Amino acid sequence: MDWAIRKKGYAQRQACSLAGIDPRVYRYRSGRPNDDVLRRRLRELARERRRFGYRRLHILLKRGNFHVNWKKLYL
Repeated sequence: MDWAIRKKGYAQRQACSLAGIDPRVYRYRSGRPNDDVLRRRLRELARERRRFGYRRLHILLKRGNFHVNWKKLYL
């Protein structure tokens, strides 16, 4: 998409129609918070405790001051 806009000089609407997507999809920016620290800690715990499931890992995260909903861990 960016290639068609920058290199070819197409308008955003033209490039989106060529790709077959709505321009709102192209302009969308996620409002999801950055949780890299949480994911890194979860991976560390999962490596240490291979047999633990998401429920036990959730308990360990709560003990480590990560207050996160269990549904976010259940992937």
